[in-house]
Amino acid sequence: MSSKETSAKDPADPEFEALIRYIQESRGLDFRGYKRTSLQRRIRRRMEEAGCEDFAAYHGLLEADPQEFIHLLNTVLINVTSFFRDTDSWDVLRKDVVPQILAQRSDRDPIRIWSAGCASGEEPYSLAMLLAEALGKDAFINRVKIYATDLDDAALNTARHAIYSPRDVESVPPPLLERYFERTNNHYVFQRELRKCVIFGRHNLVTDAPISRIDLLVCRNLLIYLESDTQNIVLPRLHYALTSDGVLFLGKAETQLARSKMFEPVNLKSRIFRKVPQEWRRSLGGSLTIAPEHNNHRQSFQSRLMEGIVDSSATAYLSVNGDGILVFANAMARRLLDVGEIDIGRPFQDLSISYRPAELRSRIEEVQKTGRVVRIEHQEFARPPGEPMRLSIEISLLYGRDGKPFATLLGFTDTSRHFQVQQELEAAQESLETTIEELQSSNEELEVANEELRRQGEESGEFRRYSESILRSMDVGIIVLDQNLRVRSWNRWGENMWGLRAEEVQDEEFLDLDIGLPVHRLRLDLERVLHSEAPQTPVMLNAVDRRGRAVTCRVRLSPLLYEAREARGVVLIIEDVTEQTRTEAFAGYLGRIIGESLNEVYFLDPSSFHFLLVNRGAETKLGYKLEHLKQLAVHDLMPEVPAERFRALVAPLLSGDKEEVVFETVMQGSQRGPHPVEVCLQHFGGEQPPILVAIVHDTTERQHLGAEGGEKAEVE
Repeated sequence: MSSKETSAKDPADPEFEALIRYIQESRGLDFRGYKRTSLQRRIRRRMEEAGCEDFAAYHGLLEADPQEFIHLLNTVLINVTSFFRDTDSWDVLRKDVVPQILAQRSDRDPIRIWSAGCASGEEPYSLAMLLAEALGKDAFINRVKIYATDLDDAALNTARHAIYSPRDVESVPPPLLERYFERTNNHYVFQRELRKCVIFGRHNLVTDAPISRIDLLVCRNLLIYLESDTQNIVLPRLHYALTSDGVLFLGKAETQLARSKMFEPVNLKSRIFRKVPQEWRRSLGGSLTIAPEHNNHRQSFQSRLMEGIVDSSATAYLSVNGDGILVFANAMARRLLDVGEIDIGRPFQDLSISYRPAELRSRIEEVQKTGRVVRIEHQEFARPPGEPMRLSIEISLLYGRDGKPFATLLGFTDTSRHFQVQQELEAAQESLETTIEELQSSNEELEVANEELRRQGEESGEFRRYSESILRSMDVGIIVLDQNLRVRSWNRWGENMWGLRAEEVQDEEFLDLDIGLPVHRLRLDLERVLHSEAPQTPVMLNAVDRRGRAVTCRVRLSPLLYEAREARGVVLIIEDVTEQTRTEAFAGYLGRIIGESLNEVYFLDPSSFHFLLVNRGAETKLGYKLEHLKQLAVHDLMPEVPAERFRALVAPLLSGDKEEVVFETVMQGSQRGPHPVEVCLQHFGGEQPPILVAIVHDTTERQHLGAEGGEKAEVE
C-alpha cells in the first residue's frame, strides 16, 4: 500500500496538524513532506519520554520550554550516522568514482562536494579523508570545499567541534585514524587544517535553493523519509546542484533513481549515480521542472551566456522574489557580500545584508509599492579584517513578458574609490575655499599694510628729507660709517670742507679717502668704537681744507647703536675749531698776563659776592691764598663798605643800567693794614656762568704824591 493510500484512509488529526504548523512557524522546520505515519511515530516516542498524553499537551510543552525542541529534533531527524557507513559503497567511491572525478579536472580546478543531511559530521569528515588520501593533504587544502548541511542546529554544532568518542571512530581504519585525528582526553579531534575546508550550515532541501556547481553530492538515507511528491521537488534540486558530470551518492535503502531520466547509474548496488544533463526552468511556484526538449541546445547556450554575463559583472546582484526569499546571487555578490550558496532560498530578512550596510527591507517594500527605482549612495560596509568599503545600492523591479513584476533586483556597486575621490575633492574644495578666504583676508591685510607702508614711506621720506636738512644746516661735519668703515652718510659741511660730494664718497672706505684730514690717525679709535658702546674722547687733528688753509679739527667718534645696543657702525662729528683754538690760545695768553699782573683782579659770584678766582697780585696784596678767599665775600675786606652798601653799588651793574662802577675805599689785608684802593667793577651777565670782575688798584702812592704836591705848593 502506498503512502498516499495510507494518508487517504487515515483522516488528519487536527491537533497533530496544529503541532506541525507551530513547529514550522516557530522554528522554520517544514515537515510537510515527511511521511505522516513515521513522523507521528517519532513524535509520540518523544511525547512518552516527556510525559505528554496527546499532541495538544505536547504543543503546550514546546511553547513553555524552548529547550524541548532540541530533544524533539534529535528524535524526529534520527541523526544516526557513522564514519564510512556501508563500507562497500565507500570503497567503490574511493576506487572508481573519486579517481574519475579527479581525472576529468586539471590540477588547479576546485572540487566542490556537498554532504546533505550531514548530521554530526561523520559523513563530511569521511569525504575529507577520502579526498585527502587521493590528492594529498596540501592539494586537498588548496582545492577542496565540502559543504555540509542539515536542519538540526545541535547536530551542526557538534559537527563543527569535530570531537568524537572512541566508540564513534571505531569504523575509521587505523591508518586514517592516526593520520587525521588527534587524541585528546580520551577523545578524538579531527585535524584542524582539514576541518577548515568543511563548511557547515543549516539548509532545508525542500524549501531552500540548492548549492550549485557540485562535483560530488552525498545525500544518504534522507529521501526515504520524504513523501513522493516532496521527493519530486528535491530530486530536481539535487540534479540542478551538480555539474554536468557530477555524481550523486545515495543510501542503500533509496531506490528512487532506478528509472529516473535525470540520473544514470554508475554503480547501482552502491547507489552511485551520474547526472544526465537537462535544461531546467523555474515554475511559477518556484520549483524546478524539465524544459521542453525542443530548442534545448539554444536555450542552454542562452542560459549559460546570461549566467556568464551576470557572473562577470563588477556589480553584485541579488534578487528577492515576491515572498521575500533570496533566489539569486551572482559571483560578485558571493565574493563581495559574503552571500553563499547556502543562503539561496533563505528569507532575505534573515540575512545580515538586509540591514547592513543599509536597512533594505523597507526600501524593497517601497520599490514594490511605488515601482520607482531607489538608489542609496556610498554606504559604509565593513568587511573584517580589511578596511571598510563604500557601496552604492540600486533597488528596482524585474518585469516579466506580461509586464508584471516578478522579483526585486538589488545591485551593489563598490564606490569606495569614487567616494574617496569625492571626499578628497570636497576636502580640496573646502581647503581651496579656506585658502581663498585666507588669501582675501591676506590681501586685505596686505592692502592695509601697503597703505601703512606707503604712509610710513611718506613719513620716512619726509623724515629723511628733514634729517638731511638738519645735517646740511649743521655747522659741523657728520660722517656715518658702517661696520666695514665704508661711508654711508656725508653732509654738506664735509662737501664744503674737503671738496668731495656725498655721491663721490658713498660706499667708499673712509680710511682710503684722500682728503685734508689725516684719517689714518683715526684707525685705532674707529676700531675701539666698533667694539665698544661708549664714545671715544674727542681727537684734535691738524688738517688742510679744500682751499689749502690750515685748520684745526676736533673729531668725536660715537658708536652707531641699534635697538639691541649693538654697534653697527661709527658716527664721526667733525668741528672746525681753528678760530676757537686761536681764541683759547689768546685767552690763555691774556690769562697768563693777568695772572702775573701786580694789579689785583677778583672774579666774584654776582649773587653772593664771594671770591671765585683771583690773580697772583691779589693773593700777594691781600695776604690770603685762594682757598681762604673763596670763603669770604669781597666786602668782608672793605671795612668802610658794609654789605648793603656794596650791594647798592653793584645793583646798576646787575640791572644793566651801567657797564662799570668805579669807587674808592679801603681794603684790609691779613698782614697789611688798611690801605686805599680804587675799585672798578664790571658785570659779564652774558657769560656762562655770569661773573662779576673787580680790578683793584692800590692808590697809596698816588695819595702820597698828592700830599707831597700840596705841601710843596704851600711852601712856594
